Formats: sequence, structure tokens, C-alpha cells
Amino acid sequence: MSSNTGKWLMALGIALVLLGVLIYFFHEKLSWFGRLPGDIRIEKENFRFYFPITSMLLISGLINLILYLIRKLN
Repeated sequence: MSSNTGKWLMALGIALVLLGVLIYFFHEKLSWFGRLPGDIRIEKENFRFYFPITSMLLISGLINLILYLIRKLN
């Protein structure tokens, strides 16, 4: 393993901690996420089905954009 691997793991850990802090303190401001148009939600008496298609596409696009920018900066 190279020292770059350690740096990337530390950066990933810091990013996860920051994301956790953001969600912990601002969860009421982020309540719209997961309830976007296109997210499938079926609730019945004894059954709940939730498939967040639009939310997953949004996260995927954001991750792809971040990875693209990281590759361009290297």
C-alpha cells in the first residue's frame, strides 16, 4: 500500500464524519430528501414499500460529478 491510499482513506473518513454531522444537526431541513417526485412510496395497513428512484439518481449524479472533478484536478 502506498501513502496515497492512507491519505484517501483519511479524506473519506473525514467526509463521512462531516456528512454525519450535517445529517445529525440539519435533519429537519433535509426532510424533503427521499420524498422527491419519482420516489415510489406505497403505504398500506400492514405493508410499506419505499423505492427512492429519484433520490438515488441525484446521489449518483453528485458522486459522479465529484469523482470527475477529482480526476480532472489530478
